[in-house]
Amino acid sequence: MKSGNTKFLQLFWTVSFAILLSACGVSDNEPKSSMAGEHGAETEIEVEKGPHGGRMLHSGDFSLELSIFETGVPPEFRAWAKNEGRLLTPDEVDLKIKLIRLGNKIDDIGFEPHGDALRGDTVIYEPHSFVVNIIALHKGVTHSWEYDNFEGRTMIEPKVAEALAIGTSVAEAGVIKEIVTVYGKIVGDSERMRDVSARFDGQIKSVAPSIGDTVKKGQLLARVESNESLKIYNINAPISGVITHRNANPGEQTNGRNLFTIMDTSSVWANLSIFPSDRTRVRIGAPVRITTAIGGQVFDGVIDRINVMTEVNQAVTARVVLDNKEGRLLPGSFVSADIEIAMHSVDLAVKRTGLQAFRDFTVVYAKIGDEYEVRMLELGRQDGEWVEVLGGLEPGTRYVSDNSYIIKADIEKSGASHDH
Repeated sequence: MKSGNTKFLQLFWTVSFAILLSACGVSDNEPKSSMAGEHGAETEIEVEKGPHGGRMLHSGDFSLELSIFETGVPPEFRAWAKNEGRLLTPDEVDLKIKLIRLGNKIDDIGFEPHGDALRGDTVIYEPHSFVVNIIALHKGVTHSWEYDNFEGRTMIEPKVAEALAIGTSVAEAGVIKEIVTVYGKIVGDSERMRDVSARFDGQIKSVAPSIGDTVKKGQLLARVESNESLKIYNINAPISGVITHRNANPGEQTNGRNLFTIMDTSSVWANLSIFPSDRTRVRIGAPVRITTAIGGQVFDGVIDRINVMTEVNQAVTARVVLDNKEGRLLPGSFVSADIEIAMHSVDLAVKRTGLQAFRDFTVVYAKIGDEYEVRMLELGRQDGEWVEVLGGLEPGTRYVSDNSYIIKADIEKSGASHDH
């Protein structure tokens, strides 16, 4: 039944993704043209390049070459103007540009002379995805252009996003847990183990359980005939648990030896090795998340004890008591453990599940209306669930936190992602 459900889900995702791609392949927001040498997607119009590798814009005898320059400086606009084929000096042209970003946020850019070029006075921050509105004034004549320069952007209809389980969250302040990862082993709780021997030495007449059998407190384990009284008496289980050791067979003499060992595995210990570099940071009571080496099962607990004696490898043993009533933890199995050693409040954090790679950046996809667009992140501290954001994302931004790979795939398919 489980296999059938898996196949159904796989089919559902495949069909839904195909619907998504067909729905988003062509839209009114698809870029009509791009800046040559920049990040936008080239689509319908062949972009003419100027001698500086920028985009050429023409208005009668007046022309303007516009390029994003970022050699040794943060990205900024550089422009060169000509009239009737003559290169104009920067002070002959008054140039202004508006960048209209997703969500109707506008960047106003002025220009000042810089050698033979006009240099923009504003850093063009990532993503370089916007509608470019240009106004150039020369000898009382105004020349204007507007074009799309989109990257890392796509549109997905709400019903399609819902069908594909694209989940979103709001970027806000959070707490980053600082952890140290250690390794260890599951062992029996020595406080829940009993060695069973005969009260009076004698001949073993019968033995009931075998190794691995589960017994209840008071259950018969063996019958022994006393060597002194020749009376037969019972040996009963002192606790409930599993028989982990048996050294008793009918006809043998007890001879004062241990006949059975019973382990109550409803509670077990995780013995973790803490090395000297981490010893001062690990405290009793610290939260721990334990993962089994086989199966990847996860259990939560706290540091219960830290031994003061070092092992041969100079590590000390920290103990975590774990509930094991379901019997999922087997003594002797290996585990890894993430121990929380500190908590840091941060001004802005996003879920790790939302992170994707885009060009040379780690990004999340901001959601504005039905459109999604990359946000290049500067990251700080992180834990298993959250990542601190130091830059690239405004607080309160709604971003894709679940199944963000679908957005990435659609952007890559539409060609709205290009090398820097």
